[in-house]
Amino acid sequence: MSGTIHFLLNDEEIKTDLAPGTLALDFLRHHLRKTGTKEGCKEGDCGACTVLIGEPAGSEIRYKPVTSCLVPLGELHGKHLVTVEGLNLEHLTMVQDAIVREGASQCGFCTPGIVVSLTAELIEHGNAVDRERIKYALSGNLCRCTGYASLLRAGERIAAAAKEITSEDGQYGRIRQLAAKGVLPDYFLQIPNRLKQIEPLAEIVEQQGAVYIAGGTDLYVQRGDELPGKAVVALNRQSGLRGVSEKDGLIEIGPLTTFEELGQNPILQKHIPEIGDFMRRNASWQIRNRATVGGNIVNASPIGDVTNLLLVLDAELVLTRNGKQRTAPLKNFYRGYKQIDKAEDELITAVRFPVPPPTAKINFEKVSKREYLDIASVNSSIWLVVEDEIIREARVSLGGVAPIPLLLQETTRRMQGQPLRPETVFKALETMPQEIAPISDIRGSAEYKRLLARNLIVAHFIKLFPEQFNLEVFEGVLFSE
Repeated sequence: MSGTIHFLLNDEEIKTDLAPGTLALDFLRHHLRKTGTKEGCKEGDCGACTVLIGEPAGSEIRYKPVTSCLVPLGELHGKHLVTVEGLNLEHLTMVQDAIVREGASQCGFCTPGIVVSLTAELIEHGNAVDRERIKYALSGNLCRCTGYASLLRAGERIAAAAKEITSEDGQYGRIRQLAAKGVLPDYFLQIPNRLKQIEPLAEIVEQQGAVYIAGGTDLYVQRGDELPGKAVVALNRQSGLRGVSEKDGLIEIGPLTTFEELGQNPILQKHIPEIGDFMRRNASWQIRNRATVGGNIVNASPIGDVTNLLLVLDAELVLTRNGKQRTAPLKNFYRGYKQIDKAEDELITAVRFPVPPPTAKINFEKVSKREYLDIASVNSSIWLVVEDEIIREARVSLGGVAPIPLLLQETTRRMQGQPLRPETVFKALETMPQEIAPISDIRGSAEYKRLLARNLIVAHFIKLFPEQFNLEVFEGVLFSE
C-alpha cells in the first residue's frame, strides 16, 4: 500500500504519509497528542483505547467500536475515526452524565473507552438498549477500581433515557436523533458527504514480501513493534472480500467477514440458529468487530474457534495467487503446527461449505479459564444428521489437543450408521484418545485436556438430544479418567 492516507478524525480532516502499519493508537497519542484514548494492555483486552470507526455502507456510515491498538493506520483511508474527544459537547452527554451520577468512574483511566462503547451501543440499538445489551457493549472494557455494578446502573440509566431514540430507522436515523437530543455532536450529520470527497487510494492487493493484515488481533499482539517498519497491505480496505452469500447449495463467506458479522448474519442464522451465541463466546464486542474468518484460518492456531466450527461444516478454501485460483479442503489445509498449505503471496479469497440440510444438528462448545472473552483450553464442534434414530452423518472437531485444528476421523466413523444411543457414544469415546495428542501448557495439563475433550463430546449429545442423553447416562464417564 502506498500514498497519502486521508481520513476524518472526529471533525478534522487528516492527511498523513506515515507508514500504513503504524498503529492508530500510536498515531493518536504520539503524533497528534490525542491522549483521551488510553494505552493499557496494547493487546485488545482492556478496552481503554476503544474508538469508533465509521465506514460507508450504502447511503450511510456504519460505526463500530474497536480497540485502536490493533488497527493499522493504512486501513483508515476514506473512513471516520471517532475518539472520546470527538464525542464531547459543551455539556455532559447522556452517557457521560449517567457515569457521573452513578459514581461509575474513579481513576478515570478506563472511562474514555467505556464512554465510547456505550455511545456505540446507543448508535447501534437506540431504544432497544437494555441491561443485557449494556453487558454486551461493556464486555471488552475492564475496570479495576470502580467495579461493574455502578457501570451497569449507569447503563440502565442510559437505557431509560434512550427510550425516545427509535431503533427502526437505521444507524444514520439514530445518529440524527442522538444529535438532536445533544448526545452526539452535530458534525456527525455531515460525515457521509465529507467522506465522499476523499479520493479512493489505489490498493496493491498482492505485494511480494508484504505483511497482510486483516483484523490484526493476533498479528499486532505478536509483532506490533516491527509492523510499522514493514511493507503492509491493509486487507480490511477490500470490501469485496467481506460478506456472506448463498447460491447453488453453497454458503460462501468472504475472508474479511468478522466474527461479529458472522454472528449477526441472517443467512447463517437461518441455517445455524445459534451462530450468534457461538460467536459471543469468542472475545469481546470490540475484538469481534476486528477478528476475521480468514485471519482465524491462516493464523493456524490449534484452538482457533471459527476454524473449529468450519471443520465440521466441511468447508473448503478458495486461494488466489496472481489471478489464478485453486481450492483446498480446510481439513487438509494444516500440515503441522503453524504450517499451512498456502504460498506466502497466496490469499484466501473465499470460504465456502454446503448448505446444511434441515435435519443437521450443529453445536459448538468451549472451555476456557473465563467463560467469555478468553482463549480456549479445548474447543469442539459437532455436525450430526440423525434419521430414524440412526446417526447417518457425523463430524467432530477438537481444538487444543493436537498441533493443528483437528477433525476426528476414526471417532466419527464409529458413530456413523449407529443408533443414537449412549453405547454409540461410549464406543466413540474409546477411540477418541488415540486420535489426539495434547500437551501441557499454560492452559492446562495434557491429562486435563484429554478429560475436556471427552466431556465436550458428551456435552454435544446432552445439548442436542436432551431426551435421549443426560448427565446420569454418562455417570462414571465424565469428570474422571
